[in-house]
Amino acid sequence: MNEADFIQRLKEHKQEAFGQLVKQYQKMVLNICLGYVHNRDDAWDLAQDVFLEVHSKIDGFRSESKLSTWIYKIAVHKSLNYIRDNKKTKTTLRFDQKGDNEVSVLNIRTSENLQSDFKIENDERKKRLDSAIDSLPENQRTAFVLNKFDDNSYKEVADIMGLSLSSVESLLFRAKQNLQKKLLECYKNLNS
Repeated sequence: MNEADFIQRLKEHKQEAFGQLVKQYQKMVLNICLGYVHNRDDAWDLAQDVFLEVHSKIDGFRSESKLSTWIYKIAVHKSLNYIRDNKKTKTTLRFDQKGDNEVSVLNIRTSENLQSDFKIENDERKKRLDSAIDSLPENQRTAFVLNKFDDNSYKEVADIMGLSLSSVESLLFRAKQNLQKKLLECYKNLNS
């Protein structure tokens, strides 16, 4: 079945067509969301929201781009909105000192929860990388995630973002420079 016929079946709200859509694009959507939110449960929730939006807005899809490009855009926008909303509602925990007693935190490690130093170090590296990626300007972050995590070509990224090829090349170049600076600063601070 060609894409035009598939889209028509989606617009007719055929259940098997929507099932096929989810099956075909679920991994892609999940990877996009995971590239932004870095939490599998949140990414699954976002992926569900993406498919609900695709289902509710398929009648408005005008086939000016490929279906996959349209779904990518929805996934990116949902992920960015999620990040924005969570930054607004983020709370900070504060520990207060009670009386004259000092507050101290003990890190007790047992054999049940003991992790290898290697895994802990890798987790810390991943957190630093995720933090550096999250700190990129929105367009740079979007281009970087689409290209590096989702293996889209520069042309595909340009189509998804609605930009020229040269704009995407420039965004990716600046994103790589900014990441390099941020990570170098981070590791310099760790070593000092």
